[in-house]
Amino acid sequence: MIRKVSLFIVFILCCQFGQAQEELSLSKAIEVGLENNYQLKIFRKSEEVSDLNNSWGNAGRYPSVAFNLASRNIIDYNETQDFSRNSLIPSLDVNWTLFDGFAVQIRKDKFDDLAQLSKGNTVIAVENKIELIILSYYKVLLEKERMEVNQKIMQLSSDRYEKVKVGKELGSSVTFDVLQAQNAWLQDRSSFLIQKVNFNNAVRDLNFLLGVKESETYTFADEFLPVSEEFQMGTLMDKMLSDNNTLKNRYIQEMLLKRDVDMARSNFYPQVSLGAGVQENSTRLKLDGLPSSTTDSHNFYANVSLSFLIFNGNSNRRAMQIAKIQEEIGQVETEDVKHTLTNILAQQFELYEVRRELYDLAEENLAAAELNLTISKDKFESGSINSFNYRDIQITYQNVALARVNAIFNLIQSRTALVRITGGILK
Repeated sequence: MIRKVSLFIVFILCCQFGQAQEELSLSKAIEVGLENNYQLKIFRKSEEVSDLNNSWGNAGRYPSVAFNLASRNIIDYNETQDFSRNSLIPSLDVNWTLFDGFAVQIRKDKFDDLAQLSKGNTVIAVENKIELIILSYYKVLLEKERMEVNQKIMQLSSDRYEKVKVGKELGSSVTFDVLQAQNAWLQDRSSFLIQKVNFNNAVRDLNFLLGVKESETYTFADEFLPVSEEFQMGTLMDKMLSDNNTLKNRYIQEMLLKRDVDMARSNFYPQVSLGAGVQENSTRLKLDGLPSSTTDSHNFYANVSLSFLIFNGNSNRRAMQIAKIQEEIGQVETEDVKHTLTNILAQQFELYEVRRELYDLAEENLAAAELNLTISKDKFESGSINSFNYRDIQITYQNVALARVNAIFNLIQSRTALVRITGGILK
């Protein structure tokens, strides 16, 4: 009966994998996740807004042209002669700031920086998403490996239970042995079923990140193996300082603060403006008792004005001082980000080196545990060791096998963190 139940569970599990709709590799998972992510769609829309704002017209380089139309109507009642006058005055006016302390160029440069910052924010969001997808993908493989370990232990317990039952029928085992074997099998079966739920939940979490239906199932194409790459701290530090996108955004924010200083400085320069246009005046005059008369006139004008602010309560000077202080604050914040990232990099590098060694130890430990399990199984079947010894060895193997898959995932996690902080996760 126990063997039938175990085979049924294995059959259900195989059917679950066999009915997978598609094969999912890590690269495809990243592609799907980036395409469906809502936050990334918002960031891309923000990029479009920044690109639209980044224009010379928005910076104030070009003149403004306005068409105006005015109508003036007068009826005059007086002691000598009443009259009415109607005027229609269309005009076309052009206003152009020729010089305002280089503010146009400064605004355009600031729009360029804002566009770059918007793109940088999108890159950081993409990096965050890729890191989450990588870890979620390998978390699924981790839970799958754990499930297979528990399945193997459950099968060994089932075999032992069947053997002990046969032994009881033949008189070589007692009821105590049967109960011990049954309890072990039930415990292993429970662990397997719980682990199966953990695997399904990991798949659901991955589907959530990918933005697909939670019921989607896959066959996973990538192997659950780490890339045990050797890194040098100095090389990683250089990459982080040059390629880390958080730092790149900080440099752009520093430049924006510098633009604010330049903009405040531009207020100390004079402003030169040009005003030009054409105006037509069509007037109809009607004197009381006389026929009306109409006169038309055209005026052209072109004026240049210069404005230089001499004093405004030191408002411009205070704005300049505040802008410089804000720039200094930005520089301190950049140094703080560098210091923080350097500390994180040192921690991640040391953790990665330790996890590399732990992975090597886990592989060596698993090889010994597998050999010990094989030998103990033969000894148990031949009667050289009792069921307690055999159970202890099973549990030891299970712990070692689970420690190995945990070591693999931890190493993948550490390597991903190092690649992310050094700006290489998009390469």
